[in-house]
Amino acid sequence: MAGAEESFWMPPRSCEDYWAEWKHCRTLRNFLHHYYTYGETPACAQWKRDYQHCRQWEESGSPEAKQCLCQSERARILAKQKHPPVWTMRQSPPREWHLPLPGEEKSK
Repeated sequence: MAGAEESFWMPPRSCEDYWAEWKHCRTLRNFLHHYYTYGETPACAQWKRDYQHCRQWEESGSPEAKQCLCQSERARILAKQKHPPVWTMRQSPPREWHLPLPGEEKSK
């Protein structure tokens, strides 16, 4: 069964998505935004490597390309998860959520 699962594996994104991300990463607007936000230039090389691995997987079914894509996506997910949310999520709405806001008047 493991062989059957291997033949049906698909990359987490289409190869065109990796290419589009790489093209976007190289734009002047993204460069300026990333530099202003993080103080460093964006690293676009990983998107291009992911695109090349994706194409390699589509063309030959290379297990090395699959492994590289999986590792890259895992690293991307972990990088997103290391930053906690800014706001804490509440478990229930405020007790008096249905009342009008203070200073709000009905105009009739």
